[in-house]
Amino acid sequence: DVQLVESGGGSVQPGGSLRLSCEVSGHTYSSFCVAWFRQVPGKEREGVALIGTDGGRIYYADSVKGRFTISRDSAKDAVYLQMNSLQPEDTAMYYCASSSAECTDTMLRQVWLFNYWGQGTQVTVS
Repeated sequence: DVQLVESGGGSVQPGGSLRLSCEVSGHTYSSFCVAWFRQVPGKEREGVALIGTDGGRIYYADSVKGRFTISRDSAKDAVYLQMNSLQPEDTAMYYCASSSAECTDTMLRQVWLFNYWGQGTQVTVS
């Protein structure tokens, strides 16, 4: 089975930084797209960033461009989200997800294309 396990969430003050990690295992596809989504209670899940196989095809939501950086370490089967200049509006549960589809920017708004999800890690900025 495919498993995604997030870690690295926590509480920070505005302007601070956090680095989220997502460990991916069990994928049977030779290539797959991995994304970070976030969600606050009562709102829809929002795509934050995604990255294709070998670190190519990187896309960001406008709300995080210039502050967040997504990266991928294929040797470790891990995807990271470096979050800088965090603001209170970044507070959310952050989820890692994978899809067998090739990454495109529209996938940030197509949550249904992601087959596998982690349990989430909470990020609080206050």
